[in-house]
Amino acid sequence: MMDTQCVTPSLKELERILYGGKRSGNHVDEVWPNLLLGDMSIANDRYSLWKLGISHVLNAAHGKAHCCGSHQFYGSCVEYYGVPADDSPSFNLAAYFQSCADYIHQVLNTPGARLLVHCAVGVSRSASLVIAYLMIQHRLPLLEAINTIKQRRWIFPNRGFLQQLRALDMKLHNTYMRRTEEVPLSVPL
Repeated sequence: MMDTQCVTPSLKELERILYGGKRSGNHVDEVWPNLLLGDMSIANDRYSLWKLGISHVLNAAHGKAHCCGSHQFYGSCVEYYGVPADDSPSFNLAAYFQSCADYIHQVLNTPGARLLVHCAVGVSRSASLVIAYLMIQHRLPLLEAINTIKQRRWIFPNRGFLQQLRALDMKLHNTYMRRTEEVPLSVPL
């Protein structure tokens, strides 16, 4: 049930939470059932992807140096989806939140599918897209989405992405509140 007193944490508070805990990680971690978050090293290792059972790859650094995955690179065994995002606080990653959340949701609802979401290091661009997915498709508040991933992987979205995720959190909360208020109460006659 949605908390009607949901308050989006400040940017400073989010950075404090993200900075805590371990600050190193693996090349890849399963952060949600059949949803793996990783870096370019794992994304460029087709054998490891095969061993992990990866059927789909979402590259949040499409076309960037060392992250230039493609349909040709993965062949017919892996479906590829690329997002040409820069890891810059001024980059508008929010423009991709809904389409990527829809893609991730569609993949994870495909029997037997396993999805790798990656960027260069696997802590900012790709992590932001996975956070947005959890917020949009599973209605997790921003802090809960971050903590869900942090239990399994160290992440640190840049300040610009955190601001965009905060804006998404406030927008989704307001949308959920309006929907709750619009539901008519049935009154027995």
